[in-house]
Amino acid sequence: MKKILFLLVAALGVYVWLSPAKTQVKNAGRPVQHIAAFGDSLTYGKGAPRGETYPAQLARLTGREVQNFGLNGDTAPAAAQRLEEVLSYAPDMVLIEFGGNDFMHSVPLEQTLQAVANMIERVQATGAVAVLVDTGGYYGMRKYSKAYKKLAREKGAVFVPGILDGVWGKRGLMSDQIHPNAQGYRRVADKVYKEIKKYL
Repeated sequence: MKKILFLLVAALGVYVWLSPAKTQVKNAGRPVQHIAAFGDSLTYGKGAPRGETYPAQLARLTGREVQNFGLNGDTAPAAAQRLEEVLSYAPDMVLIEFGGNDFMHSVPLEQTLQAVANMIERVQATGAVAVLVDTGGYYGMRKYSKAYKKLAREKGAVFVPGILDGVWGKRGLMSDQIHPNAQGYRRVADKVYKEIKKYL
């Protein structure tokens, strides 16, 4: 009996040791009424009417106000100077989505990660929940996905994996080779909502 008990305890210890650590999300638990979507053209909603961008559709899903701070062509390092405008909105949650333009313009990954890490820290310093939104989709973005997941865990941010996974490259969901159409953005909004709803 003691041997069986010992084996059960040992197995439980191995399971806990091998299980990925659950991220402790900073500032979780506070009421979320105002959400800021901060990003590039995917946040701006290029390829869809203004009422069908992912932030607009996310607003309908959450029943919260979602302010769109997307800018076509923006990179993470360049976007840093816009963050003060985002924070002046006094959001309770900030969705941070960058990487596609960094990849296309050959911004060093380390530089992108540092810029995003700084954004997360500045958001959290205001008491808001930081949400790191990973682009995914194109195979060249896989290194970003892996690095962003690790960064979110280290910083205590919510992580939204691969918003373009299952969307990118599908003709019925894309407006061009890079940007979704309204239906594609609905899938993006659904993915974001799935990850943030427990913190609303």
